[in-house]
Amino acid sequence: MARPTTKTDLLQAGSEGYKKMSDLLDSLPTESLNATFTFDVEKEKQAHWKRDKNLRDVLIHLYEWHQLLLNWVKANQAGKAQQFLKEGYNWKNYGAMNIEFWEKHQTTSYEEARQLLDESHQQVMELADTFTNDELFSKGVFPWVGGSPLDSYFVSATSSHYDWAAKKIRKFKKSF
Repeated sequence: MARPTTKTDLLQAGSEGYKKMSDLLDSLPTESLNATFTFDVEKEKQAHWKRDKNLRDVLIHLYEWHQLLLNWVKANQAGKAQQFLKEGYNWKNYGAMNIEFWEKHQTTSYEEARQLLDESHQQVMELADTFTNDELFSKGVFPWVGGSPLDSYFVSATSSHYDWAAKKIRKFKKSF
């Protein structure tokens, strides 16, 4: 699907991306849900290929990025200036933040990760629905967003991230 240009497209892309990813997860054998990834990651350049060891890690990554978005929007709407990334991180070092999320959830089960993600996905979609087209797609509407339109954060935390996760899940599925 092309990059959303309307609120309707944004909500549709998020919903469809989540459904595709969920259907892919549901197609996996139950015994594989807690399995360690066995596919070769040595040729992959991005750090996430070495970071995520199983499906839980992928789902928790999505969940934590949903939390970033939810907390950022709610804080700034309440008048509390807050950056998108966790305090102490920026776009140059956010990989360390992803490792922090990974470490935080090493005792989280696959089932709990799936439930957390289902709930946070719903919350993100409901939050996106509270904004108008102009609020989502126009630059400068909210000073706390900076130079990008708000939709770019929603797309990043939903449909783009769901495509990323589906790619990883498909690679896992092919490996057994």
